[in-house]
Amino acid sequence: MTVDLVGARWVKSRHSGNGGTCVEVAPDFTGVMPVRDSKDPEGPVLVFPAAAWRSFVAAAAAGEFGDL
Repeated sequence: MTVDLVGARWVKSRHSGNGGTCVEVAPDFTGVMPVRDSKDPEGPVLVFPAAAWRSFVAAAAAGEFGDL
């Protein structure tokens, strides 16, 4: 899947710390969630189906991946 990311608005979670291990998302795309490493903004972007991203975030919030 190709998504035109020119002009994308990238945001970090308000829960992000200053340890440098953050991801940024571009939430303004219908049906998909582009994700990138905040330390490498010119690097690769992963594009997930929006439903899969919501499931991942819910599972992480519920502690399903242990102590992240």
